[in-house]
Amino acid sequence: MYLALLVIFLQCSELYTQDRVFTFNTVEINVQPSVKVKNGAPMSVVCHADISKSADFQLKHNFTIFKDGKLVFMTVSDKDDARYEVPMARSSDTGEYECTVEAGGKTKSSNSLHVWVTGMTKPILTAEKKEVLEGEVVKLRCELPEEVPPLYFYFRKIKMNSTPKEKYVFEAYKNYSEVEFSVEEGDNILQFDCFGKRHVQREFDSSEHSNKTLVTVREPFIKPTLSVKPSRNITEGDRIQLECSTVVARMRDIEIILQKNKTILNSVRDEKVLKYSAVATLEDSGEYLCKVEQGRASKSTKVNVVVSELFPKPTLAASMNKLDENRELTLSCSISGFQKANFSVLRRNSNGDVLLETSRSLTMRVSVNDTGSYICKAEVKGIVKESKPVRINVYAPVSKPTLSVVSGLPEVVLGKPLQLICRSARGTPPITFKFYKGNVMKETVTNDTYATFLDENVGQNDKKGYKCDARNNHSSGVKTSNILNVTVVVPIRNASLGSIPYGEVEEGSETAFLCSVKEGSWPIHFRIFRKADRDVLVFEQSEHADRVMWRKGTMSRQDTGTYYCMASNRANVDVKSHPITISVILASWQKGVIVAFVLIPIAGAVTLALWWFLCKKKKAKGPSMEMSGPSLATNSTSEKLTRQHNDGDYYSGPDLESAEVEYTEVEVSTLDPHKENTRAS
Repeated sequence: MYLALLVIFLQCSELYTQDRVFTFNTVEINVQPSVKVKNGAPMSVVCHADISKSADFQLKHNFTIFKDGKLVFMTVSDKDDARYEVPMARSSDTGEYECTVEAGGKTKSSNSLHVWVTGMTKPILTAEKKEVLEGEVVKLRCELPEEVPPLYFYFRKIKMNSTPKEKYVFEAYKNYSEVEFSVEEGDNILQFDCFGKRHVQREFDSSEHSNKTLVTVREPFIKPTLSVKPSRNITEGDRIQLECSTVVARMRDIEIILQKNKTILNSVRDEKVLKYSAVATLEDSGEYLCKVEQGRASKSTKVNVVVSELFPKPTLAASMNKLDENRELTLSCSISGFQKANFSVLRRNSNGDVLLETSRSLTMRVSVNDTGSYICKAEVKGIVKESKPVRINVYAPVSKPTLSVVSGLPEVVLGKPLQLICRSARGTPPITFKFYKGNVMKETVTNDTYATFLDENVGQNDKKGYKCDARNNHSSGVKTSNILNVTVVVPIRNASLGSIPYGEVEEGSETAFLCSVKEGSWPIHFRIFRKADRDVLVFEQSEHADRVMWRKGTMSRQDTGTYYCMASNRANVDVKSHPITISVILASWQKGVIVAFVLIPIAGAVTLALWWFLCKKKKAKGPSMEMSGPSLATNSTSEKLTRQHNDGDYYSGPDLESAEVEYTEVEVSTLDPHKENTRAS
């Protein structure tokens, strides 16, 4: 029974579940009254879910609204709509809005919607002080209540009949900012205001201007007065007096400064008056500035003073500006249209001008040491003026120049540049040097005491000499050096080494080594080396020739090896030949001695063996041989045997073996010689 009830319950639940089918069609979000809302106006963000159901049943909806990804509103409702109310929209409500609806385990989100709240709240401006002194600062604070950073703050300082001065400050984390404005000279009544801005989708939204704040400025002292006595137009030699004064509220830390062309002439501290006096000169013409300073406050007054010329600057004239030593020089000083003056002639010096004469002219015989600049001075009523300097150059004649090679020796390696130097031991610079190759002028150089010339085209067959000229502004003219002949050193080329005999040399014999070069200037330094663990120098000699012969009298086994030669000359380039190999072998007589020592014992042994063999044969065959053969054969054979045996003492090797065979053939028919002689007798 219970089983049947359970089955009926499950079937009913399944049918009930199948009847509650739904799906989200869309989820939408919108803003009322529009997506662009004025600051302070009400705003509603509405989220709507469009759902299709299989039947009419209640469905709980979880609505969530986000702004810029952050949760701002959430509610649960059985309706298809949810409303997020903002009674007073602020700029901080600007952003991207999106809503999400969750129901029956299903979730769907709307597209994002940008809402822009235009305008900003009115800023509030406050000033730290309502009354300040010139030179002090006004500290301001501007606040944008209910606005969210980042924000831009703009402050303005407003003066009557002038363009407002503006400062701006960016605040990333605060909705207020503070600045300071300095109070300058001439500021009386100041007004300040501020406004704010914020960045919205590549645009700036601005607030209205704040309330205007009024600040009163008081003077710590009055503008100074600057007086000139006897007048602003005076003549050179008159005494000029300047006086600068002011009225101050308090004397502490006040300073008065007198300037001319930014140069401070005088200054006083904690006083109301400054005085300055001097004898006027033309240089005193110009603008004078009196400045009064106290703290940051500063006020100034300017006047122009004109000083008329009492007399013009003197003029110094020279009889000659360039002259030879021991000539006479006259210097004359004069003032155009003015005669009554005290004149003096001086020579300029780094340690101070040197007085030469206290009159309007000077005559002297000059030397080289008198070269320099000269001036004259004129004095009237205590005013001293000096002329423009006159340059006097006194010249000593140049001495005969000397021409030499910079490297020292009068020679140059073929293919290398030749550098020459021309010097004059005496003579007032500047000196002009000219270099010649043969009779052709190559280069002109102006210098003090020497000049150099580089010839990069020196040929092997160059026979032209070099010379140089020297001259300065002395009237003596040109001096010419002696002719310099330069030797062209030809570098060594293609060294070779040979020997006689070549290759194999008998021990104890003489060997000649010949080292030669194809080209090169004499003398040539020849060296012959034998290669070993290290190269050994075996011969060295310098020759005024392109070859050298080295005769080594007695060659030994130690002289076997590889030889090469090196040649060099003043070009300082070593040229190496190809190597040759020398083998020292035994001499002929040494070979004979060795053969004798080896073969003579062998021949002796063979001879003894043969003698023993013959003796043995004689004893065995002697009786049978006596009964046969004529007497003539016996004599003949005996004679031949005797000769063969004697000759055998002077043979060795194969010849000796041939004699043994012939002897054996004859012995078969030979009778005993002793028996033959008996029978004949």
